[in-house]
Amino acid sequence: MNVQPLDLSRVRVLPLAARRSLTRADEILVDPESEPKPCPASVEPLVAACVRDVRAARERGAAVVLIYGAHLLRNGAATILERMMAGGWLTHLATNGAGTIHDWEYAWFGASTESVEQNVATGTFGTWDETSTNIHRALMVGALEGLGYGRSLGRYILDDGAVLPGPEALAQAIANEPSHPLTSARADLLRTTLAQHWPAGRVTIEHRWKQASILAQAFRLGVPFTVHPGIGYDIITNHPIFNGAVIGRAAELDFKLFAGSLRNLEGGVVLSVGSAIMGPQVFEKALSCVNNLRLQDGGDVVRGHSFYVVDLQDGGGWDWTRGEPPKTNPAYYLRFCKSYSRMGGALNYVQCDNATFIHHLYRQLAKP
Repeated sequence: MNVQPLDLSRVRVLPLAARRSLTRADEILVDPESEPKPCPASVEPLVAACVRDVRAARERGAAVVLIYGAHLLRNGAATILERMMAGGWLTHLATNGAGTIHDWEYAWFGASTESVEQNVATGTFGTWDETSTNIHRALMVGALEGLGYGRSLGRYILDDGAVLPGPEALAQAIANEPSHPLTSARADLLRTTLAQHWPAGRVTIEHRWKQASILAQAFRLGVPFTVHPGIGYDIITNHPIFNGAVIGRAAELDFKLFAGSLRNLEGGVVLSVGSAIMGPQVFEKALSCVNNLRLQDGGDVVRGHSFYVVDLQDGGGWDWTRGEPPKTNPAYYLRFCKSYSRMGGALNYVQCDNATFIHHLYRQLAKP
């Protein structure tokens, strides 16, 4: 079959103002000091245990890593997470591409989320000009300074835009240093600058809802934030500006930064909240790299850490404190539990709404 790649340059994009957005930042944000929604009685001791483990980890200087899916943001937890970062309870945050798309849209547009079913049928799903343009621009400018996805976009939101070098300066830098590590990043920005007719200098994009951005608050507080996207997973693909090299470069830098945080996981805590695939998949590769280097240096593998995996599913009806089930048990195929059960730490599965769990966790951690 003579199949040709789709020509994305012909995709017609629309302004975000033309979209019917289903959620608004002003309506979803949860007040950290409000009374949390009730959680199941079976969850209460797990929250208490998590509080003890997080406190112990921070007292010994160990990492507390939060890996989350986009629904935690969409459920309004941004301001709660800001308080947890400011209090020193979280030392690293990680999310997927969708987590950053909603984050940016809330921060700039004050609204996010669309009907997938309706908009795929009309060919408009994800074809929103400002979202893809600004995320790509943030990543391309950040790459020139060695920043990955999370820090590039967090800075872009916090600074209300970025400064773009001119095409002449980019072309000259490429010609002068063709083997420089940044040559490919400069070339991607040069090509896009010319194609999109971007002017050199300051580009101001005012983000009026920064309080709804976990990315911006993490950058402001100096907390490492990494993003682990998949090529073709996210709506920023649906635009003529889409560049897999830009996304891949940013993700590569963030994977290395994520693994760097896991070097300090001895006796630490991993909170995997609503991340069924990305979290466990990325974590297992990063921890393997960390253990590889530790063993080469004459040390031991990471030990003494604990996992709190939070999801609405029932965990397959399996007691995950016993380890993973046999392959004949359907629970074996729950990646969000199985992978973490193999990672050398104590696994605690919490069946609970993600924002409710985080709210209870924060309120208990904040008590004197």
